[in-house]
Amino acid sequence: MLTLLIKSQPYKKMTRMIKDNQQQYFETEEWIELYDTVISTNTNQFKLEHVHDMSYKPLSDRYGFLYLHTNQGVFSYNVAVSPSDFIEAFKQLKE
Repeated sequence: MLTLLIKSQPYKKMTRMIKDNQQQYFETEEWIELYDTVISTNTNQFKLEHVHDMSYKPLSDRYGFLYLHTNQGVFSYNVAVSPSDFIEAFKQLKE
């Protein structure tokens, strides 16, 4: 059950499709949402106690990766907007 939304962060999801023997890429924008008890995306939901850390690595002027370090492994999200506020809100909740 989702409760109080604290912060949200847009990320880009890349989908690869082969049509008529040609490879095509599609980019869609989705959101990762920080609640007071969980972190939620369109495909995953993590209890806050199972997320150990968050980090960010910029790749270029345009994109970087937001990493969620969880008890299920590391999940990466392609972000175009700096997630520094999102990471800070997460760290404050974990204190």
